[in-house]
Amino acid sequence: MATTVLPPQISSDGPSERRKRYLKIVFVKHLTAYNIFRSRSRSPGEPDGIPPATRRRSQSPSRVHIDLPRVSDVDPIRRAERERQLAANIAAMNLEKASNPKVQDGAQDEAERKAEFAKLIGSRSGGVYMPPARLRALQAAAANDKTSPEYQRLSWDALRKSLTGIVNRVNIANIKQIVPELFSENLIRGRGLFSRSIMKAQSSSLPFTPVFAAVVAVINTKLPQVGELVLTRLISQFRRSFKRNDKIVCHSTTTFIAHLVNQAVAHEIIALQILVLLLERPTDDSIEIAVGFMREVGAFLAENSPKANATVFERFRAVLNEGSISHRVQYMIEVLMQTRKDKYKDNPILPEGLDLVEEEEQITHQIQLEEELQIQEGLNVFKFDPNYLENEEKYKSIKAEILGEGSEDEESGSEESSSEDEDEVVADKEGIEDRTETNLVNLRRTIYLTIMNALNYEEAVHKLLKVQIKEGDEIELINMVIECCSQERSYSTFYGLVGERFSKLNRVWTDALEQAFVNYYTTIHRYETNRLRNISRFFGHMIATDAISWIVLECVKINEEDTTSSSRIFIKIMMQEMMESMGLKMLAERFKDEQVKHATKDMFPMDNPKNTRFSINYFTSIGLGVLTEEMREYLKVCQVYIYPRH
Repeated sequence: MATTVLPPQISSDGPSERRKRYLKIVFVKHLTAYNIFRSRSRSPGEPDGIPPATRRRSQSPSRVHIDLPRVSDVDPIRRAERERQLAANIAAMNLEKASNPKVQDGAQDEAERKAEFAKLIGSRSGGVYMPPARLRALQAAAANDKTSPEYQRLSWDALRKSLTGIVNRVNIANIKQIVPELFSENLIRGRGLFSRSIMKAQSSSLPFTPVFAAVVAVINTKLPQVGELVLTRLISQFRRSFKRNDKIVCHSTTTFIAHLVNQAVAHEIIALQILVLLLERPTDDSIEIAVGFMREVGAFLAENSPKANATVFERFRAVLNEGSISHRVQYMIEVLMQTRKDKYKDNPILPEGLDLVEEEEQITHQIQLEEELQIQEGLNVFKFDPNYLENEEKYKSIKAEILGEGSEDEESGSEESSSEDEDEVVADKEGIEDRTETNLVNLRRTIYLTIMNALNYEEAVHKLLKVQIKEGDEIELINMVIECCSQERSYSTFYGLVGERFSKLNRVWTDALEQAFVNYYTTIHRYETNRLRNISRFFGHMIATDAISWIVLECVKINEEDTTSSSRIFIKIMMQEMMESMGLKMLAERFKDEQVKHATKDMFPMDNPKNTRFSINYFTSIGLGVLTEEMREYLKVCQVYIYPRH
């Protein structure tokens, strides 16, 4: 039977069917290869279907493993071609790198380092997270050039993290160990960072506010610009939060300011200004903040400003009687009244363990609530410093002086150095002379504000005695008292009583007042009439009450050549003030005293008839002709000798 051969069938499948068939064939080939590999890796006696047992094999020699590039592609042919091309490119790059490895590695490392630095510098938040090992490598690379912006940026980040960590660790137990750590950091460069860190830490943990205030107080004694910046930013923050009705920020800020007042970093005038602002238009929130603020600072005000403290509580009582606030806030005022009666036993001025600064060492800043503030926001961000190394060396010397470092080195070196060298070193380390008179201006401002805020002369003298005045500068306090007196529209006995009290406290103040009399009489022509009148009445009070010696009148010469219109007005008003205070009879008897008579020989001249006649006419015109009796007798005698009768 003949076999019929069928003609081959031509597939009519489309491209998709052919693609599926091809993939199926490839899959079968891979599966077959995998089974062959499995069968070869088994032991001869191991049955099929059982995985090979885990056993320790001898370590084969290391082989070089090359990672070939892998490409994700559906088409296997195209994927294989792309992998081959990538492998060829990688091989060419490796060959070129092998030809000059040092140049390539150096260029690549430099490029990577610059990229990392650019990432650090370009970030606004002060740097992205970087693994410690990588950060140390970058710091080691940047240490080669300490003047570079990269190194300064890394040191700035390290300073920021260090200050934040130190501030967050402080408490009553370790504050004495924390303060030296703070001084070890560059607080002058990082004063903005320190201010921001301590304000943020205080706002998040109000019970630790006395501790943070004590830290600021200690730093303020050595670096007053840091304490001033913290206080300035707190006042600015209070003003912003008060305008925005932000009760939480207001409460935390006023608490910090209250403890800075307790530590004498801030003057009590800022506390009184805040209380006036809060109590001017009472609301529930403002009264609540004022009560909390008064609870913290009340003990200090009761001791240092009793009159102002009483006025504040009178205002609290008036608000309570008005009844315009809620019952809850009224109860808070009543609790505050009871706290005052208990003498703030639960809110002392300085808690135990935080009295770290001596009263004479503290520097008090006079910052007003309404004045323009320089908060210096630019200190919070990194800025390139062209004199970085020089400034760092300066701070190292300041730190050594503050912490007392290097004393051992000085002792060892002193054994070899002579006494002359030691004298030169001591002379070089003397204090810096301030020729800008900044301290003098600050002293005058403090005296002026103290006088203006006093309710009576006793309180003024009490506060002025607390002002730290260098020996020899007592005349500045007297001059400020007289200047304040001259600025008044009319003379106030307040200033005369202040001067009288000072003269009776210490001989130093008496000498200063006598010196001031001579200075003002010599320069009295520089003052306008109203100021001249007040000054003359002030000194009239001083002489009439024996606050200063009558011997100071020896500088006064009443004659036509040595007097001016201003000096004659000065003597006239001063003598009239003395007459009103003592009486004409007592005044005349006092001028007949031998010592006073000798001191006032130029006021009542009897050496030249011309001068005598001028003095007689002057005192007679101002209503003190009784003082001219001896001069009149002298003038008669002179006339007898000059014009004898025939």
